[in-house]
Amino acid sequence: MSWATQENRYGDDKVFDACGLFGFIDTSGAMHDGHAVIKALISMKERGNGLGSGFAVYGAYPDFADLYALHIMCRNETGRQELEARLRQGWTIVHDEPIPHREVAGVLDAPILWRYFAAPHGERTPGLSEEDDVVRQVMAINTEMNDAFIYSSGKNMAIFKGVGHPEQIAEYYRVEEYYGYLWVGHNRFPTNTPGWWGGAHPFGLLDWSVVHNGEISSYGANRRYLEAHGYQCTMQTDTEVIAYASDLVMRRHGLSPRVAALVFASPLWDEIQHLPAEEQRLCRAVRQTYGSLLLNGPFTIIIAHQGEMVGLGDRIRLRPLAVGIKEDILYVSSELSAIHLVQPEIEYTWTPEGGQAIVGRLGQRPQPPEHISPRERITERELSYG
Repeated sequence: MSWATQENRYGDDKVFDACGLFGFIDTSGAMHDGHAVIKALISMKERGNGLGSGFAVYGAYPDFADLYALHIMCRNETGRQELEARLRQGWTIVHDEPIPHREVAGVLDAPILWRYFAAPHGERTPGLSEEDDVVRQVMAINTEMNDAFIYSSGKNMAIFKGVGHPEQIAEYYRVEEYYGYLWVGHNRFPTNTPGWWGGAHPFGLLDWSVVHNGEISSYGANRRYLEAHGYQCTMQTDTEVIAYASDLVMRRHGLSPRVAALVFASPLWDEIQHLPAEEQRLCRAVRQTYGSLLLNGPFTIIIAHQGEMVGLGDRIRLRPLAVGIKEDILYVSSELSAIHLVQPEIEYTWTPEGGQAIVGRLGQRPQPPEHISPRERITERELSYG
């Protein structure tokens, strides 16, 4: 993927630092433009180095809500035409166009960016759902084509990502012009891989999008398990396995986000034996069934799909996660300051326990844990005291 790789300014492919994550869901379904998530990521700019940033927005394409929005990156026009020809073999394309963008100083080596609004057609293998068919076609294209790939493939949602600082990528894609009820953003510092357009976060499949801070040392075991279930990892980074694992356990296998959290951040065996009997049985079954999907290493992740957002950190909280609530809106972030910045009137804030899934859903007003009290207000009179 050298065509999309930017020179590492540190002369090293492995530089340790941090990542900035931010996401919010308005559970009432009210739509918000991209300014808040852009502002939040810019406030955490020191967590990146300009080698990657990106955004995911849900509700972005109401005029094509029933169609899959396929965002593609292409090395050249020939690659785009070859991908389009292949798409037309298995898809009915209703509309396509270049992804709108601006030229931005410092955004280099941008690939050709295109979007197709399409529906799969033709016969499917018996027992294969439409979503499984889309996964199969996306995996085949991304594995077999050299000059183009699909990086966003959900309905009524969009991923915008690339090599640059958050404000550069936001300006490049005109992110402030999109509206959604759920936004996720990421400021990436690549730990083990070079910065390149396809390797920036979020990572997506169908309407799943994932952003990640940390390092997945279990990548090899996770990848082998997923490949045995038909997924192919092609993006050169450990985070990709989380997106595919989310699709597998929550969409295909029907696990709830809280049970999926036991898959990704399971209690240790010696912890499980001290749990109540019913919880023991659940945790043992999960560990025995999905042991190869356990995520080892430090991580905080935000997982989003239509109607739902999930925040989760590793069991011993090696990466930060802050949570806030303001009426119908649930916020999750790497830094509490970013939440306060975009919502000065925040009502509740707290730090969740390691391995605890924070879940926001459309139609379910978020509630804080019982032990969390409303944030005290400092009145104007107190500010002028004395």
